[in-house]
Amino acid sequence: MIKIGWDEETLVPEGKKVNLAGQFFERISEYVESEITATAMALETEADQMIIISADMTSIPGYIMDIVREKFAKICPDFDPKKIIIAATHTHTSHTVANPGAPVGFSVARQILNEFLPEGKSYETLVTADDSVLKPIEATEFVTTQIANAAKKAWDNREKAYFANEFGRAPVGMCRRVCYDDGSAQMWGDADTANFTALEGGNDSGIELIYTFDKNKKLTGVVANIACPAQILEQRSFISADYWGRAKANIREKLGDDIFLLGLGGAGGDQCPRDLVRWVDPETPIDDPNVKRPHPKKRKADPSMYDVSGCNRVGKRISNEIVSVYEEITELQEEAAFEHKVINLDLPLRKATMEEYNNAVRELEYYIDKNKDKESFNFEDNAKMHVHSGTIARFREQQFKEIFTIETHIIRLGNIAFSTNPFELFLDYGNRIKARSNAEQTFIVQLCCGTGGYLPTEKAEKAGHYSAYISSGNVGHEGGDMFVRKTVSEINKMLESDK
Repeated sequence: MIKIGWDEETLVPEGKKVNLAGQFFERISEYVESEITATAMALETEADQMIIISADMTSIPGYIMDIVREKFAKICPDFDPKKIIIAATHTHTSHTVANPGAPVGFSVARQILNEFLPEGKSYETLVTADDSVLKPIEATEFVTTQIANAAKKAWDNREKAYFANEFGRAPVGMCRRVCYDDGSAQMWGDADTANFTALEGGNDSGIELIYTFDKNKKLTGVVANIACPAQILEQRSFISADYWGRAKANIREKLGDDIFLLGLGGAGGDQCPRDLVRWVDPETPIDDPNVKRPHPKKRKADPSMYDVSGCNRVGKRISNEIVSVYEEITELQEEAAFEHKVINLDLPLRKATMEEYNNAVRELEYYIDKNKDKESFNFEDNAKMHVHSGTIARFREQQFKEIFTIETHIIRLGNIAFSTNPFELFLDYGNRIKARSNAEQTFIVQLCCGTGGYLPTEKAEKAGHYSAYISSGNVGHEGGDMFVRKTVSEINKMLESDK
């Protein structure tokens, strides 16, 4: 017999603004556009157990996992805390958190940029937090408590249940890396140029779906896995769950206020909700030089995928498909083989060569010298020099480290498989796993149980730019290949166990 329980807890702090994460430029929330939440689903059989949580956050650092598990173990001793899974939806309009066990400060890349600044020069933030803003260290305490409470309540709410695994389609993600005739590529690149040749990768419009039902066969919740991060509203200065918030509101309007939606991001490191060929400018200016187009053309296309209008459109596409598929369900399952394996997988750290390190030092020194007359440096300087400061940071790190260990969960539920990873995983890796998996349906869950940055393909590494730089992630394509092989092997081994 399968038991399933659900819960949802708010991640909006009462009476406080939030330092918003996910951009090079600093932002503080002005208001709540849509509620950010932690949604938990607990699943148990006689064979195994799992609690999977979707958190409206940019990422789930390892220390967040540790704190949540520690808090949860104190209030729920009958559950193995290692089998708690937390995945970020990758909204860029949620909390900035900080590690209470580490010195409070900037990112390593920012620290290195500061090292190179001439005496008397400093970094100037775009906005400054005051007492009305939740400090990152306070945000860590708040969100970990809320996530642990969601997990506990979902576990307490479990009861006999049915489920149906289904499949749908909705156009959400598109490749965000633009290729040019010199072999280079750019994330958010301008396609309106004679040098444009192609988008670097494909897209996946599929939605992997699980619908859960109570003992009376009434719908209780939906698990939806989409290969695209939730970052339509990423440059805005408000709190928002992005397109998942819109989809959830629509589903509840049509199917009931008590329906839960567990939104899981699939392999979408090179994906975005924007059509870079049919470019539509933001409705109002945003502080991001990568988004500016010199001569934008009027297009008959999607609404701006930087604004609420675009968020509404994507949320509607997702919810319409989820409701449509739900209406066609004819069979429910009440029994299924269930196995949940937690693996610590060693992958090779992506390394910088001495030549790359020396070039990064030269470029950073040259940039600082060229701009030495500036009164101060800001987010635009950080964005331009991030690749070089990040390369320097990696070269220093690799002197004492060559392995990057990730936590990955491999799960079998009947003919369904789940695979988690802590990366912004490029789509090709997810496609390879799905194609070679013997499961009827394979859920790939990225930005889960840790942070590893982008994991680009070899093609992307050669083409360069943000998301494929050494500084963009901890692991390169060799590690990506290892991850695919290990994942496929573990999934297929689980499926063979009952033969």
